[in-house]
Amino acid sequence: MPRPPSVRFLLAHPAHFFACGCGSGLVPKAPGTFGTLFAWASFMLFRPYFGDAQLLFLFAAAYLAGIWFIDVAGRALGDPDHGSIVWDEIVPFWLVLLMAPPGWLWQATAFALFRFYDITKPQPARYFDDHVKNGFGVMADDLIAAGYTLLTLALLKIAIS
Repeated sequence: MPRPPSVRFLLAHPAHFFACGCGSGLVPKAPGTFGTLFAWASFMLFRPYFGDAQLLFLFAAAYLAGIWFIDVAGRALGDPDHGSIVWDEIVPFWLVLLMAPPGWLWQATAFALFRFYDITKPQPARYFDDHVKNGFGVMADDLIAAGYTLLTLALLKIAIS
């Protein structure tokens, strides 16, 4: 795991700030997990103020902006998928939380599943992780992990109904 960048790096450019998850990616161990926890906490803060359609629009904008954030921060760090870059965990997990069944147990399950799929990178996520070394590829593999998470949640919900 590469060493996390400094707070100075975080504040040097808005793209660095967002790519590093507003600081959540600066932890020395498990930054992806901390970025996902940041996503969960921030979702709980802003969810009451927006409807589903508004959030889908905002998430799409955050996803597209994230491609640029990650490109800028990755070039500055010398690694397009540096461990401290966690915006790719945040936005897809926001989408998961929006679409998951309600309740903290479903959210906790979604968290565990998302981390599992993000770490194991089932195809085609692994392809993007291995071969597309830019902001698009970094964001895409986590969006695929979100898709696997939502599919698994749907199957679990059917199974227990």
